[in-house]
Amino acid sequence: MSRNDLPPLDQNTPQPLRGELLSRRGILRAAGGAALAGALGAASVGSADAAGKRHGARNLALAAAPSVWAHPGMLHNAGDINRAKVRVAAGIDPWLSGWNKLTANSHSQSTWTNRATATIIRGGTGQNYSLLYNDIAAAYQNALRWKVKGTEANAVCAAGILNAWSTTLTEVTGNADRFLAAGIYGWQFANACELMRDYAGFDLAAAQEMMERVFYPLNNDFLTNHNGACITNYWANWDLCNIASVLAIGILNEDSAKYDQAVTYFKSGAGNGAIAHAVPYLYTDSDGYALGQWQESGRDQGHTVMGMGQMGAICEMAWNQGEDLYGYDGRRFMKAAQYVAKYNIGQDVPFTTYTWGTGQSCATASQTVIGDASRGQIRPVWAQLHFHYNRRLYLDDKYISSMYYDLVGTEGGGGDYGSESTGYDQLGFGTLMYAK
Repeated sequence: MSRNDLPPLDQNTPQPLRGELLSRRGILRAAGGAALAGALGAASVGSADAAGKRHGARNLALAAAPSVWAHPGMLHNAGDINRAKVRVAAGIDPWLSGWNKLTANSHSQSTWTNRATATIIRGGTGQNYSLLYNDIAAAYQNALRWKVKGTEANAVCAAGILNAWSTTLTEVTGNADRFLAAGIYGWQFANACELMRDYAGFDLAAAQEMMERVFYPLNNDFLTNHNGACITNYWANWDLCNIASVLAIGILNEDSAKYDQAVTYFKSGAGNGAIAHAVPYLYTDSDGYALGQWQESGRDQGHTVMGMGQMGAICEMAWNQGEDLYGYDGRRFMKAAQYVAKYNIGQDVPFTTYTWGTGQSCATASQTVIGDASRGQIRPVWAQLHFHYNRRLYLDDKYISSMYYDLVGTEGGGGDYGSESTGYDQLGFGTLMYAK
């Protein structure tokens, strides 16, 4: 795909350094929350730099759950859905190409049969977690088709998958990897539920109860105890997926305590998922772009790009509830995304030796060079970041933009990036749902 597929920016739109952004939380409160969700995608009317100064005190404060919850209000708000609906109906790219990507995926077919089971195992003997991630992908994709085109058969399929798992699943277990399953599939399942929450055939109460009973205890246990290991032992993604799950459950269940728990951990948690630990070193490159070294950059690029998706999910869900985590701490996440994108499009980036404590004894380990394994790996996480920073906020996202347009292209979802779990770490379809 090309940048030329997008409509031009309005020349009368104020550009960076010429004004301020409206307050996310203020917009929601002024309009009664969900009623204005359709306007959120266009809420930025001025300078992100000025906004950072204006909202710095609030951003650095403790979390505060919204007084009015926005629904749908996780990865997608009403404006995202309406924009996709209108543009697809008009046959306009890149939305049409994103839609075609969705409808070509086998998971999006209304004939999908769920395989709900009582016990999901990830790690160790008897692994069967592919049953869950495939069904989540199918539920989400069918839900998107229903939202965009209004096809009843897709709604019935999505609701059937979610209802079956909500009334069947009793346990997520395995070795330490059970915490990854609880995190990744927790926030993804909740997102599919959020899209279906206003459908009569979907049992929202059953889903809310199951998320509280099965997923949240594991999420909370990991963020509190880290499986008994040194606080720095687990990579950032382990924290991030569990933060995302707690946040998603908080939104789904309108649970202020869980929402606050997730946002507070993102801002000031002890583990590697907290923003300052996930992005430990900052730089400015020779062209003047701010960069941030990612915590897993010395490991490999597959897990590093995964981190863009996990943190991106947290930021988008919070954004749709009025909290700007994208811009938190001087847009620290954007600096990391620029760093990761720059390296993965083939350019050099600086790297500072990363040292951390491992295991239960906190034995010291170090990485002295950036990890080049899986460099350039394609995951559908970049559209969301590009369209947020560049089209919502009108910021120069040179490397993110290049990663999206020149490497990734029109984004698919689960089933389009291989059959292994890595292809299902993100829900995808960012071109369809985020293009602006």
